Amino acid sequence: MTRIDTKPIIVIPMGDPAGIGPEIVVKALDKKEIYENCKPLVIGHKEVMKQAMSFTDVSLSLNEVSEPTDGKYEFGTVDMIHLENLDINRLKIGEVQAMCGQAAFEYIQKSIELANQGKVDAIATTPINKESLQAANVPYIGHTEMLAGLTGVADPLTMFEVNSLRIFFLTRHLSLKDAIGQMTADRIYDYVKRCDEALQRLGIEERKIAVAGLNPHSGEHGLFGREELDEITPGIERARNDGYQVFGPVPADSVFHQALHGKYDAVLSLYHDQGHIAAKMTDFERTISITNGLPFLRTSVDHGTAFDIAGTGIAGSVSMEEAIKLAAKYSVYFRTQKV
Repeated sequence: MTRIDTKPIIVIPMGDPAGIGPEIVVKALDKKEIYENCKPLVIGHKEVMKQAMSFTDVSLSLNEVSEPTDGKYEFGTVDMIHLENLDINRLKIGEVQAMCGQAAFEYIQKSIELANQGKVDAIATTPINKESLQAANVPYIGHTEMLAGLTGVADPLTMFEVNSLRIFFLTRHLSLKDAIGQMTADRIYDYVKRCDEALQRLGIEERKIAVAGLNPHSGEHGLFGREELDEITPGIERARNDGYQVFGPVPADSVFHQALHGKYDAVLSLYHDQGHIAAKMTDFERTISITNGLPFLRTSVDHGTAFDIAGTGIAGSVSMEEAIKLAAKYSVYFRTQKV
C-alpha cells in the first residue's frame, strides 16, 4: 500500500507503561510544532495516557481510532490505537513488571504491523525496559533485536544523529574484547557499503564517510596496536577502490569533531561507547537513534525508562520531540528512495 499524504503519519508506541515513555509522549504532543511537521499516532493504553497527562499537567483530548486513516491529527487531540493489554489497577509506576514488558512489546508489534502494511510512514519509539521484557519472557533484549526479529532483517544498522553529526556503529552490545574481534576487513568493507546505502536512502547526495580509528592515533603505524594495519585500513582501501568516498582510519579523538563541522557526512564508530560518548557530549537530549536497513524508517529517543523519576512529571520531552521530527523529515526521502 502506497500513501502520498503531504504530512507523514508517525506512529509512536507508548513504551513501558511504568516508565517515562507515556509522560514524554504527552509532553511532546503538547507542542504545536509536532503537528506542523507530521501526523502523530500513539499505540498504547488510554488509561495510562490519561494518567500521564495528570502527572504532567497536560490537557489533551484522546481520540481512540481503529485505523491510522481515522485520526483527526489536530493539535490538542491525541489520536491513538488503544490495546487492552494492561490492568491499570496493578500498574506500579517506576517498577519492573512483567505485565508492562509484555504490553510494551505489543505496542511495538502493532507499530511494525502498521509500518509493514504501509499505513504509517515511520516509527518513533519510546523507552522500554530490558528487565521488564525479561520478566515477561519476551525473546528480545531491546528495540533493535525486536525490529530484526519481527522484520526478518538479520543485522539492522544503527545510526545516531545529533545536530549535523551522524554516527554509525560497527558493533553494538558487545564487550570491548569481543567487539575488537569483529573489526575485520570484510566487516569494515560491508559496513561502509551499508552506511553509504543508508545515507542515500535518507536523501544524502554527497556521502563522505570517515572510519574512526581504534587505538590512540589510529595505532601510529603499528606502535600502539596492529588492528588498523591488519584489518581496518585494508577494509577501507577495498571500499575506496570500489568507488566509495571513505576516509581513515581517522583518530577517534578528532574524527567526530571534524564530522560535526562538516568535513564528513558520517562517521563509522567501531564500538558502542566510542560513538555514544561523542554523540551525547555533543547534545545528550537531542541525540536520536535511527535504525536503517529495515523495510520502514525508525527513529528513537536514546535514553531509558528512568524509573527513578517516572510518575513525577519532570522528565523532559526534547528527545521525543526530536525523534518525531526526524522521523517526519527523513520519511519523505525514505518513501521515494529505493536502494
